[in-house]
This record gives sequence, structure tokens and C-alpha cells, in this order.
Amino acid sequence: MIRRIRSLVAASAVALLVVTGFVSSGSPAAHADSWAPISGTGSTWSQNALDQWRRNVGENYGMTVNYSGVGSSAGRRDFINGTVDFAISEIPFQSNPEDGSQPEVPGTGYAYMPIVAGGTAFMYNLKIGGKRVTNLRLSGAVITKIFTGAITKWNDPAIQADNPGLAMPDRSIVPVVRSDGSGSSAQFTLWMSKQHGDIWTRGLTSQFPTPPNGKAQNGSLGVAGYVSQDYGEGAITYVEYSYAVKSGFPVAKVLNAAGYYIEPTAPSVAVALLQAQINNDSSSPDYLTQILDGVYNNGDPRTYPLSSYSYLIVPTQVAGIFTAEKGRTLGGFAEYVLCEGQQSATALGYSPLPMNLVLAGSEQLKRIPGANANGVDINKCNNPTFKPGDSPSNNQLAVSAPAPADCDKQGPNQCTSGTAGSAGTDTPVTGSGSGGSSAEAGGASGGAAGGAAAGGSGGAAAGGSADAPAAAGGDAVYDANGNLVSGSAVAGSGGGGVAAAAVSSPFTLAQDGWKAPQWLMLAAALLLLAAIVLPPLSFRRTRSTRAGRR
Repeated sequence: MIRRIRSLVAASAVALLVVTGFVSSGSPAAHADSWAPISGTGSTWSQNALDQWRRNVGENYGMTVNYSGVGSSAGRRDFINGTVDFAISEIPFQSNPEDGSQPEVPGTGYAYMPIVAGGTAFMYNLKIGGKRVTNLRLSGAVITKIFTGAITKWNDPAIQADNPGLAMPDRSIVPVVRSDGSGSSAQFTLWMSKQHGDIWTRGLTSQFPTPPNGKAQNGSLGVAGYVSQDYGEGAITYVEYSYAVKSGFPVAKVLNAAGYYIEPTAPSVAVALLQAQINNDSSSPDYLTQILDGVYNNGDPRTYPLSSYSYLIVPTQVAGIFTAEKGRTLGGFAEYVLCEGQQSATALGYSPLPMNLVLAGSEQLKRIPGANANGVDINKCNNPTFKPGDSPSNNQLAVSAPAPADCDKQGPNQCTSGTAGSAGTDTPVTGSGSGGSSAEAGGASGGAAGGAAAGGSGGAAAGGSADAPAAAGGDAVYDANGNLVSGSAVAGSGGGGVAAAAVSSPFTLAQDGWKAPQWLMLAAALLLLAAIVLPPLSFRRTRSTRAGRR
């Protein structure tokens, strides 16, 4: 009898565990029970950051966020057509598209939410005497003339004037542009029209016309891929800084309003965006979109002039394929992006969002059906640009951003330090001037993102340079997987410190409460406990009863 009880209880427990294991395994059904899968399309400019974030939330929280980088224009069209749950773009919907097409007007409610900042960089492939050039400098007028076909040779006097330390080669320039409708093209052409409208007369356009001596490629990967090949020698393209970092190639330092040639590192973008204006009219369809005139002309010598940020376009009402269940996932993902996700921005070649944009994004997040109605808890946000008690007008990256080196100033000398993916590879002086290092100012050259602690020591992360800046105060910052993003992970002094373990500060998602899998697991555990405890008790009771009868 006792054996029968034990067998029945154990069998019931095993059956429940099998069912529970099936339901709570890593199957799509289990994840769908917690987080409905969502899908989006759009920008390739911000795709490197987005792909990392999608992996993080998938591994850590069981979210499925599908995304295809088809270009900002296509992403906006997909959102209008209702075939995606969200889109990503560097510019808002266009009421008067430059190609003469119909105005971009979604049939349902939507909002723009900032997700990541960065610099539109000029990645290039150039050699002098068989050695790759890693320290090219370009003024805005020269860049505009290159991409309009007015300058066609690398040894043009205007380029040589920007680069006194280089004996520029007699080689043709191949400007590589986007063949698809792109936010990168829109941001670049907007800058040219505002700053050099006498040279670039087309205004803002997402469809970049191919220069007579140029090439057109699809997507950010396409243009970066062309430049990075052997046949790409002599080529230059515009692309988000992250792609140059990943490709192992340099970017041109761009002349800013203060007379310094600056690389689009996280701090230089953060400094630049302090002068960005935001459309704060909540009744406007362009609420939270950026106005960048002040960025282009920022007089701070640390500024990278082509700095901007990207938008997540989110639904504000249930319609078509978008449901409140999807809205809950989209809201949770957006909350992760605004806070913990920003920790990995620097290592990926972007600049994390400051507090004012996080707060504004939080208000947009609340408008998503099914999302957390309370928005972001700013004191638990784990965003590297601010800490509890900071003012929204403050930015820790901007506060700690190093001054540029003297050799980065317009003049007779030129820094020899490599940029972006070529950080750590100097270019020897082949022209005039004394050269010098961009790190001589006591901070960073810029270099690839995700480098070592301030002061130029330590190892590089994610393709980074030992010259790259640390987080404010040198504090270690970790991504969602516990990997060191920036700052120092070494305790102690005098070289005798011990590397500290990476400790992640997990993002906390809203609790679901107990559902079927959890109740089944509890029932199975109770049955197993019963299988262990009840038979001995029953046996003792039986023995006691028999003894009493005797």
C-alpha cells in the first residue's frame, strides 16, 4: 500500500514536471506567454546599437524583437502601411517628400521617441606610399565639394590645406553614397544645405544623387563594405561612426566652428548636442524632433558638428497588427533602451542619450498601449550620462569630455593619431609641421569607442583604443551582460590592483504575477514533497495501529 501511494504521488509529480518543463522551456510559446513578439523596420544608421539591444533583451528577458534595416524611408512607409509594430528613422514623416511622392501620413496615432545619439562620420580608404592614412582632416566646404563632384583628386589644394602633415597622393576620389532612401543621407544633406548652401543647393533629401565620379551602395553596410575593400582605395563615404569602428577603418576629423578638427566620439557628440533644440510642442506632429542649427555652429572646441540622434516611431493606439500585448513588449523594450541599453552605446560607436531626452522619451513611452503607465524611474535608470540628483541640462559625458590637442587645431601642425577603427595606428608625417598625438591634451584622441580609463592607459574594448575616454569619474560601466563598457575595472594603485568582476545592474521589467507554468511547478514541488513525507508518516501510523490492536 505504501509503495502504491509513493508511486502514484511520484508519478503525478513527474507528469506535472514534464508538462511544466514543456511550457516553461525556451520555446516560442513560453516567451509568447510573457512577451508578445514585435517587429520593426527602418534605419541602418542606428542598427548596430539596435541589434545589440535585441540580443540583450532576448537573452536576459525572453523578449523577441525582430528588426530589418531597410533604410529610414522604407521603415516609415512600412509603419504607414501597418505591416510593422514600430519603425526607426533619423528624420520624421515627410509632409512634402522631395521625390514628389505622396505626403507621409500614418493612418493611426504615433509618437517619436529618441533612442541613441551619434555622429555621421566620413569613413575613407587612402594610402600614402603604401601605408594607410589614419589621420585625415576635412573642412565642411571640402566635404561638400567632394560629394558634389567639385573636388575629384586627393591632392586638391583645398584638401592639402586641411592636411599640412600629409603629402596628399595624386589619386582620384570615389565618393560612395546611399542608393536607398536613407536617414543618413537626409542628415548629411540637411547639414550641407544649412552650412554650405552655396555649394549644395538641393536641400534635405533622403535620396542622394550619385556624383559623376561616385558609387551608390545599399544600406550602411553597403557603403562601409565598399570603402573597406581593396578596390575601395581612394573611396570615402558618409556613415554612422559605429560602422567605421566595426570595419577597422579611420574617419576624417571634421573642422568645427571653433577651428578644431574633431572625431565623432561619444563625448564630442554629447558636447555638440548640448546645443540641440527639441520641438517641445506636445500638440505638434513633430514633437521631440531635433533642431540642429545650434549643433552645427556650436562654438565649444570639443564639438563634432554632424551630431544627431535617431527616433523610435511607436504607435499610440491599437490598430491593425498592433495589439496591447505587443505594446507591453514594445514599452518594456523602449524602457530598456532609454536606460540600461545606453550603457553599451559608447562601446558600439554611439553616444548615450542625456537625461532630458530620456525624460522626454519616457513621456512618449507612456503613450504606447499596454506599456508601463509610470514610464521610466529616473533614479533607477542606470544611464551613464547622469546619476541620481543630476539636472536634466547636465551630461556627465560632456562634463568629462577632454579638450582637443593643439595639433588638432587648424594650422601648420597635424596630429598623427589614428581614428575610429584605426585607433592606435599613427600616420607618419610626410608633409610639413611637427605632428603630435591627439592624446597630448591629457584626455582622449577620440579613437574607437569603448576604450580604457581616462589618462590613456588600460586595454580597449569592442575594438576600442587605449586613448578612448572613460565614463565620468572613471567609474566602471557595464552592459546588460556584465561586460565592461567604459571606465576602470581595476582596484588599488601602483599597478598592483586586482581586476574587479563585472557586475551588471539589471534592468527591472514589470512583474507579470504568477501564471500557469509557475502554478504547475509549485504543484509538482508539493507532490514531490508529499511523495517523500507521507509514506513514512503513513507507515508509522500503521505500525502504531497494529501495536494497539495487539
